[in-house]
Amino acid sequence: MARRIVISGASGLIGSALTSSLRSDGAEVITLVRRPPRSDTERQWAPGERDLDPDVFAGAEAVVALGGASVGRLPWTPRYRDELVDSRLKSTRTITTALRALRDDAPALVSASAVGYYGSAPGETLTEDSPAGGTFLAQLCVQWEGEALRAADHTRVALLRTAPVIHRQGVLKPLIQLTRFGVAGPIGPGTQIWPWMSLEDEVRAIRHVIDAKIGGPVNLTGPTPASANDIGRALAREMHRPFWLPAPTWALRLALSAAAADSLLVSDADVRPTVLEKTGFHFTHPTAAEAVHSAV
Repeated sequence: MARRIVISGASGLIGSALTSSLRSDGAEVITLVRRPPRSDTERQWAPGERDLDPDVFAGAEAVVALGGASVGRLPWTPRYRDELVDSRLKSTRTITTALRALRDDAPALVSASAVGYYGSAPGETLTEDSPAGGTFLAQLCVQWEGEALRAADHTRVALLRTAPVIHRQGVLKPLIQLTRFGVAGPIGPGTQIWPWMSLEDEVRAIRHVIDAKIGGPVNLTGPTPASANDIGRALAREMHRPFWLPAPTWALRLALSAAAADSLLVSDADVRPTVLEKTGFHFTHPTAAEAVHSAV
């Protein structure tokens, strides 16, 4: 029988690529959707409004919980920060409630989180054993992972601390616009370390977590550190455009909110994929420059 995987957030960048990859290898993929189902591979759900029938997960090998309101939508107003929190906690709680109902028959839970868990830690090397940071996004990740771990009494739970994905529809999307118009340059100091991951390796890493039966936190980030300037200059080279106009930190905080700027753009976090490497994962794109070249 084909392996069965259930995915929430399957319409997003990572979810759609993961769904396609699994199906191309013959897996049965069931996706959770908020609208009425359009095929027999979809199941409707309404996180935060009603419980999910546990039978949706029966017989599955794993549930991959992705999704949540986009952190890339800026600025982070107080109202949108509430949406960032609620969309993650309610959807994860709906999934774990259904898994707990299955008790020891529950499939593994592979739940999204983010490298934002670590906040900003200049000069430190961060592994899965490092403590949580103090930024808004770090504290959100703590709550998010806490909801996923509600299922840990009955099944294996993996926490995907995912880095921003280097892709045209990922972290590169706003950078491409700036670069195209010739106004790209250092973001904040520019020397801050930005965790990153190519989309291909993101999908391969999630599949590796499922196949290797990994539990606990897993950093999904590239193996070679890169600064914001490294990524920006790599993109500028690929697009044959200049890299010169700085965006100072104070302006980013004013335009995007301090929570967004400090969590996403000027945060300095050298996050290493320790668990992936120790469990035999090999990267297709080991440097940010290679990931940018592949994406562009």
